[in-house]
Amino acid sequence: MKIVILSRKSSLYSTNALVEAGLEAGHDVQVINPLRCYMNITSHNPSIHYKGEPVTGVDAVIPRIGASITFFGTAVVRQFEMMEVYSVNESIAITRSRDKLRSLQLLSRKGIGLPVTGFASSTKFTDDLIEMVGGAPLVVKLIEGTQGIGVVLTENRQAAESVIQAFQGMKANILVQEYIKESKGSDIRCFVVGGKVIASMKRTANNDEFRSNIHRGGTAAPVKITPEERSTAVRAAKIMGLNVCGVDLLRSNHGPVVMEVNSSPGLEGIEKATGINIAAKIIDFIEKNAKPGKTKARGKG
Repeated sequence: MKIVILSRKSSLYSTNALVEAGLEAGHDVQVINPLRCYMNITSHNPSIHYKGEPVTGVDAVIPRIGASITFFGTAVVRQFEMMEVYSVNESIAITRSRDKLRSLQLLSRKGIGLPVTGFASSTKFTDDLIEMVGGAPLVVKLIEGTQGIGVVLTENRQAAESVIQAFQGMKANILVQEYIKESKGSDIRCFVVGGKVIASMKRTANNDEFRSNIHRGGTAAPVKITPEERSTAVRAAKIMGLNVCGVDLLRSNHGPVVMEVNSSPGLEGIEKATGINIAAKIIDFIEKNAKPGKTKARGKG
């Protein structure tokens, strides 16, 4: 098979791991920077060009689309879909998961456990917004944030009001969420491939930090998840329409709550924590599922 990995850097751990796994399985693997692609959008012969040459004969594409290039990156994935190339994660699912508000609304509608979450445009009703999520301490999140950037824990009401007003003064879209104290600065990343949790790790924040992201200095260790946590992660991935994703859970007093569903989860932390070759499992999934014309979206949506 010819597999294309859409990634801005071939030297990244995740990209490199996927290349190695694909080559080891006997496939032709090419890394393409989506920002260097350009497309011919035509009715009967849609095409993608890269470095002056048309990209042809591709059987499957693995999108590793960073949050900062979601718009153009998903356009490239959508173009592959129009060319009837199988995408591990389809463009519409990536876009859906990248919008934190939209994804929480979809998960909520299907009864997935979530932290109490508020969203508002005006600062006029900040008091009621704070009460809605149970008062301070609470968490304020930029909707466009990633890797823990744009996430603030406010310890008291005055701090909460100040942060909310500051973000909204910048015309930033924010979510206000209850702070799950009982999680004690830890979360669980469940890695889902093809409707199954294939690996899970517990990420714990360092002493002075509440964000457990490894990019923020958190540590990771393998963890045994409960049947309810496993079911929640699998359902969340299905609701988002993602075949490969990281589902981030907190252990609350009322069961697992989903914080985020990540359509382009890093492999390094969880592979090193668990010893599981996740990249090989993704390639195995492609081998079983990449059939011509099997992409459901076909560029729609």
